[in-house]
Amino acid sequence: MIKENIIISSTHHSKPITADLRFMMTYSKKPLIIFVHGFKGFKDWGVFNLVAEEFAKKEVIFLKINLSHNGTKADQLSDITDLEAFGNNNFTIELGDLEDVIDYIHQPDCPVPAAEFDLNNIILMGHSRGGGLILLKAAEDTRIKKVVTLAAINDLTKGWPASFTAEWKKKGVILIENSRTGQQMPLYYQLAEDVVNNPERLSIEKAVTKMNQPLLAFHGTKDETLPVDMAYQLQKWKPSTHLHIVANENHVFGAAHPWKNDHLPSAWGNIIGKTIQFIGKA
Repeated sequence: MIKENIIISSTHHSKPITADLRFMMTYSKKPLIIFVHGFKGFKDWGVFNLVAEEFAKKEVIFLKINLSHNGTKADQLSDITDLEAFGNNNFTIELGDLEDVIDYIHQPDCPVPAAEFDLNNIILMGHSRGGGLILLKAAEDTRIKKVVTLAAINDLTKGWPASFTAEWKKKGVILIENSRTGQQMPLYYQLAEDVVNNPERLSIEKAVTKMNQPLLAFHGTKDETLPVDMAYQLQKWKPSTHLHIVANENHVFGAAHPWKNDHLPSAWGNIIGKTIQFIGKA
């Protein structure tokens, strides 16, 4: 069963969260993965639909979301066009979005029939910045039972030297280029203020050290965006981490947007297989 572009209302702001749901009707309770995209990402990016299909075939419910301020619009979900929303996004907003999504799947009007969904087996899965976000959320929400990160960031302020933040504060905004589209994308200084004002809640190190859930982490040795050392650091903070270093793979594990093939890159097949084992469906 496929349900696309579900609208999940936020209790924290006026912007909706959009989501896609895939699962097979088997009349037995199944685990549910909530998948979170990364920075400059979205639920329909690249291979994510194929990933959802593969998990559904393995009898896992797969819910992939657009965070409310990721820059997509309801009528344009395959690219970032709402640059004001993008620029006004921050980590506290995203944590609120995840709370709304987790609350949503516990409501009676959730489109997954109760007979199909094991409420005691909710897994968070996130890529890049989304991987860092789900680590933060798992530490504060016991409804999450397991966590899977893909090329996750381990420090939300990494790469922000004092001279940079001083200039950012002075100007109020910085522009970053989307290398794929050439867009100049704004980031307003409120993002930095969010980190400064919430040091405990937004510390990935403290979250990973605190979280009780089992953690499965994937990272490519040729990650050009977030170095593989970040994954080793996660394991230092949480020695029980199931760490899989993927040789010769980049930040997106061989994927791209748009993705024109009808099959996944081999690395993604391995990621899905190991994740299925991790959540107990193999």
